[in-house]
Amino acid sequence: MVKIAIINGPNLNLLGKREPEIYGTEGFDSFLEKLRVEYSQHNIVYFQSNIEGELVTALQNEGFSGLTDAIILNAAAYSHTSIAIADAVKAIPIPVINVHLSNIYSREEVRHTDLISKYAAGNINGLGLFGYKAALNFIIHNHSII
Repeated sequence: MVKIAIINGPNLNLLGKREPEIYGTEGFDSFLEKLRVEYSQHNIVYFQSNIEGELVTALQNEGFSGLTDAIILNAAAYSHTSIAIADAVKAIPIPVINVHLSNIYSREEVRHTDLISKYAAGNINGLGLFGYKAALNFIIHNHSII
């Protein structure tokens, strides 16, 4: 069994409601239920906040708990602005997979800079909610080497 924390940043609580042409029509809560059923042999914990400092605290708590094997992080817009979140990812001793639902490189130029990607074990962009599954599969199948 692998323990994976999914940490989502601002506005991801609005999935299914906000800009469905970019982010899709499914809410994260229903998607998370499906993930937990599909990956029931693993422990998936979830945290979401619109507040930068709470995300840093969640990263530190999971990253230094000694109980979590890896983190899937979608810091959303904070990916482009938060040195604090990037520093937290850099500091923690477990791998972080950086996920973006949209292809940030096909969007506004301000989104082309991702401060977190340099410190992540991997980066997934533009696969929608499937990006979380891709990250989970990578972690599960490679957790002993990452």
